[in-house]
Amino acid sequence: MPASPSYNSLPAFHAKLVSTERILAICGAGLSAASGLPTFRGAGGLWRNHEATSLATPEAFDEDPGLVWLFYGYRRHMALNARPNSGHYALAALAKKHDGFLCLSQNVDGLHVRAGHEDDKLRLLHGSLFDIKCSNYGCDWVERVNTDDPFVPALKLASEEGEELSRLLDPESPLAAIDEKEIPRCPSCQVGLQRPGVVWFGEPLDEEMLDGVEAWIEEGEIGIVLVIGTSAVVHPAAGYAERARGRNTSVVTVNLEEETPAILRKMKKNDFYFAGDAAELLPKLLEPVIGKPNGEGRWE
Repeated sequence: MPASPSYNSLPAFHAKLVSTERILAICGAGLSAASGLPTFRGAGGLWRNHEATSLATPEAFDEDPGLVWLFYGYRRHMALNARPNSGHYALAALAKKHDGFLCLSQNVDGLHVRAGHEDDKLRLLHGSLFDIKCSNYGCDWVERVNTDDPFVPALKLASEEGEELSRLLDPESPLAAIDEKEIPRCPSCQVGLQRPGVVWFGEPLDEEMLDGVEAWIEEGEIGIVLVIGTSAVVHPAAGYAERARGRNTSVVTVNLEEETPAILRKMKKNDFYFAGDAAELLPKLLEPVIGKPNGEGRWE
């Protein structure tokens, strides 16, 4: 069944929101785009002529840990210099004011946490740029919330601004190789190198976390699934959106991509689609529950 004629009606969504006890949010890179962070997707998905996804693998780290750490050092620096946007703050406010809310985020930039999102209502599916773990899969050492910038002195170029930053990003500008000896070893096993605490391609998500998400979904019908800054047809968002869908569930997409006839055909009658910047849309969408922000764009 195609989308309802009121699929992008704010009053219709508000009516659904105020009668909903359980809400699941699934957030992607588009949420942080308004904070100035690159998504490394699509046409802009290159870093120094490397496909960003090709650097996000265990194999890439094994082959050249210095190059991979330069890429992640740059991402850490960018994230540390970015600020949570109104979308992050609106979700954090929803977490404080709505007991039956859980947010699953694919983002590793730490902006949910810095916006004050309650830990028990946030699951970081892909880890965090600011966690450090051991590259030895037989070792479970982890350091949480490491915000050293640069992470080690050898990565100083990744934390520069101005001309030095331009040199880092210019694929025509040669970079000196970073010796593996410059990357610290794990203090626990002394075998693996310290690496970013993110989930790379080819690695499984945390099983205990996934079991917890599954248990939360099973607790009762979910009235609204918010799909923010990603697509309800791309995994893992698609999987969770459909896993959480009950008879009266509304899957609500908030995305920069304009709705197309193909997208509308795939929507169910209870679903909504709001095209635009999540930082602008989420405060309006959630206002009946979280209220209006104060003069600083925050919610008490």
